[in-house]
Amino acid sequence: MLAAMQQEIVKRAHYLADKQVHSLYFGGGTPSILDSEDILQLIGTVEKHFEIAPDAEITLEANPDDLTADKVRAFRHTPINRFSIGIQSFFEEDLRWMNRAHNAGEADSSIKRVQDAGFENITCDLIYGYPLLTDEKWKSNMQKLIAMDIPHISSYSMTVENRTALAHFVKEGKTPAMSDAQSAEQMMMLIETLTDNGFEHYEISNFAKQGMYAKHNTNYWKSTHYLGIGPSAHSFNGASRSWNVANNAKYIAALRDNIEFQEIENLTQEDQFNEYVMTALRTMWGLDLQKVEQEFGYDYKQHILRESQRFIDGQELEYTSEGKLRTTTKGKLMTDHIASEMFVLVD
Repeated sequence: MLAAMQQEIVKRAHYLADKQVHSLYFGGGTPSILDSEDILQLIGTVEKHFEIAPDAEITLEANPDDLTADKVRAFRHTPINRFSIGIQSFFEEDLRWMNRAHNAGEADSSIKRVQDAGFENITCDLIYGYPLLTDEKWKSNMQKLIAMDIPHISSYSMTVENRTALAHFVKEGKTPAMSDAQSAEQMMMLIETLTDNGFEHYEISNFAKQGMYAKHNTNYWKSTHYLGIGPSAHSFNGASRSWNVANNAKYIAALRDNIEFQEIENLTQEDQFNEYVMTALRTMWGLDLQKVEQEFGYDYKQHILRESQRFIDGQELEYTSEGKLRTTTKGKLMTDHIASEMFVLVD
């Protein structure tokens, strides 16, 4: 797998017009099973074909049970400077219900080990909106990360994906269905609790202390171009979107045999506009009407002004002091719906 990924880096070295990399993210699975030598090998291949900026953010997505003391110490000898730790919950019964590999003790100790090793730039994931999570437990999970001085928190509502064990259990009545009302209430608790404790709600699912926004997340939501390497990885260069084959064996074989391993979708102007609307409305910076007119034209700006008015009247959208359009706290509960209503329909 590592050899195939290095081959893909070489093959796709010209995908991005800007060869300087400001964010490198090891994610999309369990990259924390890699050892420090594996990480160095991959970063070394990137360095041969791209310029890694001196202040680049280099993140490792990690499961708590992978972050042993020896492994964390070894990562100090790599360029890794940020950890994304999938905590999800500090309650044992909740982690078992989610079928997570780690336990509550590892959730706590993994963060402390990373901090003790000298890493300060840490983000942790929490999940809300599932039947076992009472409001008191939800408050406890949030307060735990606040007390541990975590500078960045990502939080997501529990969703039931088709063809998963959870979907089967819900269908069979073995576990209750997810409650939209619970998710909405706990999202409001999340926003209130974190903003009251000095976090900025800079993207619908992401909160950061001042100056601690994730470069990776911020660039994504600001439509910066990115290159994804490995099975299932997605890439975007403004004009097209591509995604790699998901099957590991097929991915490795395709790179070995020098055959196609990805699908490509060329984006129309309407596609690019809709993508900008979706991503911009998810952020605290909002949608820039001047940018819309410059990049897409006057008619697109008028479309936004026309379609946004009812959401402004309903206090789900508002104008910032810079004249940009963004969701209000009320509107954050329906961001995807608002964005879809403002799309330009493609025939």
